Parts: sequence; C-alpha cells; structure tokens
Amino acid sequence: MSRSSHFFGQSVFVQLISLIDNSIIINSVKKYDSDRYVKRFTTKDHLISMLFCTFAKCTSLREVSGAMLGLSGKTHHFQLKHIPYKSTLADANKRRTSDVFGDIYHSLLKRYKSYISDSRIKDVINKQIEIFDSTTISLFQDILKCVGRKPNNGKRKGGIKVHAIINVDETVPKMVWFTHSARNDHFLLDKLKPNANTIYVFDKGYNDYKVFKKFVENQTGFVTRLKDNAVYDTVLDNEIDQNIHSGVLEDKIIELEVKEQNQISKIKLRKIVFYDRKLKRTFEFLTNLFEMRPDLVSAIYKLRWQIETLFKQLKQNFPLKYFLGDNENAIKIQIYCALIANLLMTVIQKQLKRKWAFSNLVSFCKIHLFNYIHLMQFLEMPNKDWLKSQIQIEQLTLF
Repeated sequence: MSRSSHFFGQSVFVQLISLIDNSIIINSVKKYDSDRYVKRFTTKDHLISMLFCTFAKCTSLREVSGAMLGLSGKTHHFQLKHIPYKSTLADANKRRTSDVFGDIYHSLLKRYKSYISDSRIKDVINKQIEIFDSTTISLFQDILKCVGRKPNNGKRKGGIKVHAIINVDETVPKMVWFTHSARNDHFLLDKLKPNANTIYVFDKGYNDYKVFKKFVENQTGFVTRLKDNAVYDTVLDNEIDQNIHSGVLEDKIIELEVKEQNQISKIKLRKIVFYDRKLKRTFEFLTNLFEMRPDLVSAIYKLRWQIETLFKQLKQNFPLKYFLGDNENAIKIQIYCALIANLLMTVIQKQLKRKWAFSNLVSFCKIHLFNYIHLMQFLEMPNKDWLKSQIQIEQLTLF
C-alpha cells in the first residue's frame, strides 16, 4: 500500500499557528510591554497556550495544562518554550493585559485583509457598508454587572457584552469593545466616526435622533428600523416607480424632532415600508439615503444578519461557555483568542477552492490537531488517498 500523500512534517496545530507572523507578536509585546518582569511564560507562550485551549475546546485550566504536558517533546515544533502549569496560566490570565491580545488580533486582520475581503457589494454601492451590534455572554459568577432581577438564591450571574463593528465584505469584526452586559448599546454610537464614504447599518435598539442629525450633517449614510412609538410628520409621499420591487409599499419623507440642551430642532429622513413575502411581515426602514432605490435600501438592511451569523458562529464553534478565569481580564483574553482563532479559520476557508462549512472546518481541525497531515492539501482533496487505495485493491484482486 502506498504512503499517504497528505503526510506532512508539521502537525495541523503548527500549520495554524504559523499563520501568525512572529513579528506581529514582537511588535504587540513591545507596544504594551507585556513581557516586563516575566522570566519564563512569555506573551507568545501565553498566546499559543490559549489558542490550543480554543482549538481543542478545553473547558478548564487543568485540562489545558494536562493536555499540553502530555505533548512534551512536540511543543518545540510550534515554538512553545515553556509548558504552563495550572497556576502559571491562571496568573498570566489575571496579570497580563488583554490589550496585547487585542492588538495581535487587529494586526492579523490588517495582515489578512486581502484574503477575506469581497468587494462586490462595495463596487455596487460605491460606499463601505459597516454593520454594528452587540451580543451578551453570560458568566458563571457575578464578575461583570448583568441585567435581570436578583435570583431567589441570592447568587447573581455576571455578563459581558461584546460590541462589534464589521465591514460587510469581511465577515469578521473590524473593531471590538467589551462592557458589562447592563451597559446600554448606545455606548457604541459614541465610538463611530462620521464618514461620507460609509453607510452604517444597525437595528432599532440604537435609535438616537441626536446621532441621526450628526450623520445627516456629516453626510454619513445609515439604514435602520423605525421604532413603533416614533412620532413624526409626513412631508412628502414619493411616487413608487413600476420597476421597483413590488414589496415596497411606502416611500415617504418624514420630519422628526431632535431635543438637544432644551432646544428643539428638526431633521428630515426617509421612511420606507417593505413587505417581505418570505418572512410574511412588514418592515419600516429609516434612512437618510434619499437618492437610493427603496428596494435597495431594504436589501442593505438585510445584510445586517451577517453580524448575527458571526456571533452565532463564535458561540457555537469556540469555548465561550466555560471561562478559565474568574476575573474580567481573563475573560477578555479568552474572547480575543476566540476571535483570533475565528480569523485564522476564516482565512483558511477563503483560501480553499473546495467549499467547507465553517463548523465542519473547525471540527476537522480539532480532531486532527496533532496529526501530521498537510492541512490545505487534505481539505482540497480529502478522498485522494482513499480512492488511490481502492484502485490498488482492485488491481490486486485481478491477479
């Protein structure tokens, strides 16, 4: 029987880690001085250990430490100089700033931007569409302030809210912030920079007429949904052309009041009513894109589901139900490492000609994490060796 053509001198985990250029880690360490007073367990050792935890879906410090100790002799392949004990990893998660991991993530995003970007939508709209939203991750202890009533047993759980912005053509977070889950989503609106070449898409939970006025003044486009209790005056009923999608029921110019420091001003916006036959429900969209086709405005808002899909992908494929530390810094580190792992898997998925579902790709890497197979070759032609062996068996049976 012939030798497997997928055999490779490096394990799958080494191939995944090799996507992180060493210069990125060095620059981030210098920027945040994260190895100051550290003798053994460096930032790079910490990153590799946490990425191992993420890909292997470990759920405890003991599991990470024990599994890596069992790999003694193989760790030099992925440049891990010191295998962490349970206490070492716990101390590092508590003391080393999570910002260094965030900087590594953003550097990787910049490095692989050309691999994951798809400019087809931008070419049609001629503007960059950015989507923002937040998701809450429940915690096992009262570490960060959470919403909801106090339980009968008196033991409150904590919660961390992840605020994210994505470019519609990238499908991974462009910017990330963390707050306690009781923090209002309007926190993110203060982080936005008005830009005439950008269209922001968000749900009605972010409705803020002061911000809308700021967008209008800076010629920054936005698409959102109108709140059910919104008070407005209709200024003009736009005529709907015959070539417009039949789902467009109304296209109006409306006027809303904006209250600022005991003063009231007015802004004109556009209200579009669209009936979705697939969902069998009506949507009311609010925008300042006065020249755009009304059906295209509704199509832009549908792109918002990309960020919902991203949050679902992160929670389903990476260990964000079990955290290795009972402090805010450790939780942020684990989330950043999940984002890094998600980015690396997205890069691999985009490079493949053969279509793989993201969840299948993550599961495959977990199963074969320390198998010595060429990852890209195997993913492109997983049945190659099996088909070859079947042909050889058939040839042998002929004699």
